[in-house]
Amino acid sequence: MKTFARPLFTRGVAAAALLAAGLATLPAASAQELKIGYVNSERLMRESAPAQAAQKKLQAEFSRRERELVEAEQRLKAAADRLEKDAPTLAAAERTRRERELVEQDRDFQRKRREFQEDLTQRRNEELAAVVERANRAIKQIFDNEKYDLILQEVVFAGPRVDITEKVIRVLNAPAAPAAPAAAPR
Repeated sequence: MKTFARPLFTRGVAAAALLAAGLATLPAASAQELKIGYVNSERLMRESAPAQAAQKKLQAEFSRRERELVEAEQRLKAAADRLEKDAPTLAAAERTRRERELVEQDRDFQRKRREFQEDLTQRRNEELAAVVERANRAIKQIFDNEKYDLILQEVVFAGPRVDITEKVIRVLNAPAAPAAPAAAPR
């Protein structure tokens, strides 16, 4: 069995050596002509003005409901604490009634919290999609204007020389170009 493995290994080493020799003979200029860029999406979503504006918009839109949920949770906890404190002195029927009310309040609270999370997630996804679309347009603009061959996102490693995230953020943060004026009616 070892006799088969050795020739395969030897052929693999020989193929790798041939490949390396072939790459070494390529002109150095062709490697220099390749223009590659990398965009850090996480940083883009954290530092760009459109992403920050979307976050503020969501905060303004959902802060009231979030505050109401926090207050409802505090009231529910206070009611549970009161019931626990009063339980030894309550009649069985009164204790059962208050427990049922507490369970119903908790069920209502959980439903409201779930609805809040669903609404927030949906709106966050909508806002994120708009920011991503705008970022992709900015990346495409840089790609076309600066004649890139390849722009990547989500890479394992990228050096600062190919990181164009700052350029994309500058394009995103630039004021939008005014729309062309509409033709005057005759």
